[in-house]
Order: sequence, then structure tokens, then C-alpha cells
Amino acid sequence: MLKRILITEDSPTILAIAKEALESAGYGVLCAVDGQEALDKARKECPDLIVLDLMLPKLDGYKICRMLKFDEKYKQIPIVLLTARTQEADIQLGKEVGADAYLTKPFEPEILLAKIKELIK
Repeated sequence: MLKRILITEDSPTILAIAKEALESAGYGVLCAVDGQEALDKARKECPDLIVLDLMLPKLDGYKICRMLKFDEKYKQIPIVLLTARTQEADIQLGKEVGADAYLTKPFEPEILLAKIKELIK
């Protein structure tokens, strides 16, 4: 069964790199370019994992993560925060809202793939 991953990223370049890496690794990829679209797609599609930027139009990644992780129906979906925010406070907040992993940009596709593989068995 093909595992589906929702990537939420407002940078077309980063979205294209991540999408290419995941599709090459055999994943089905859903894309969203803003927070509201990400939340709607996550609820409608119930992906196997979500890769989520923090700084997004409409809703930020922290809010999306918290809304999904504190909802019985979606809390089992692993969420990887992928962001340019590298401060310890940002990482701590990521943990508080329930993120399963926190990766910083610029990112290596291999590291993202390894983290995804670790989180969806």
C-alpha cells in the first residue's frame, strides 16, 4: 500500500525538492501551500505523515500541528516540522504542540527521507 505524505510549504522551490525526493522514494505526495489548505487536506485525506513548514500564510505550522495532535481522529499522524527557525525556543514549541520531529532548512532530502522512514513503519 502506497504511503501518502502531505507536504505543506509556501516556497515553490523547497516544495519541488521535497516532492521530488519523496516521489522518487515511492511515496504518494499531496501538497499544500498555505496553512488552511494544509489543515483541510490533512482532515480530508488523512495522510500517513505530514511535513509541515512553520511560517505559512493563513495558519502557521504550530497552530496546524496543535489542532491535529489534539484531535483524537488525527493525533496518530506523525508530523515533521521542516523550518528555517532554528532557535531553541522554536524547537521547544514544536515539541509542545506535538510534533514528532523537527528538521531545519536548508535540508538534505536524505535526512528527511530517513526521518519519514523512521516515523512510518
